[in-house]
Amino acid sequence: MDFSALTDALASKSYDQIANICDTLMLQAASEGIALGDDWPYAIHLLVHIYINDINSARFLFKVIPSAVKERQPEVLAAWKIGQRLWMKEYSGVHEAIREFNWSPEAQSVVAAFSELYTKRMFELLLSAYSTISIQDTALFLGMNEDDAANYALQQGWTMDPASRMLTVNKQAVATEQKLDPSKLQRLTEYVFHLKH
Repeated sequence: MDFSALTDALASKSYDQIANICDTLMLQAASEGIALGDDWPYAIHLLVHIYINDINSARFLFKVIPSAVKERQPEVLAAWKIGQRLWMKEYSGVHEAIREFNWSPEAQSVVAAFSELYTKRMFELLLSAYSTISIQDTALFLGMNEDDAANYALQQGWTMDPASRMLTVNKQAVATEQKLDPSKLQRLTEYVFHLKH
């Protein structure tokens, strides 16, 4: 099987494309009656579905991975552990699952990219859900120690009360687009037309 597209996508860190590449290769192999062996990048395949936040596809993929492969490739189980934490909404457990395993170089780049993306998602969740939050809870959600979590929040414009160890969320003003109602535009056009004639 030709893994060159996968290799190129990994090299260029195009993680959002890798799930589609792997899915296509897997379907191609199935249509040609080729059994996937131990050389199939199961862990990468799982991790990129997790990266693009497609947990349902990751669950399905994990179910079809042969038990023998799961036993021989602990990285597959480690990847799925991240998926399980996401599925169960155990937000702090996601970071623990990432740190618990010594990832291969190929998987490490995907895991690092996912970890960064996941931290940003969690921060956005905190931003939308809280007006104040403890440093301890922030650290739990962001998968950091308390000092790093406080510094991260402060860099994003939040403020901290050192006495209570509470962070105050700085909600950015959201620019809203005005939506143009086509019927209003039509009436305005007709009005201007009548003024000219």
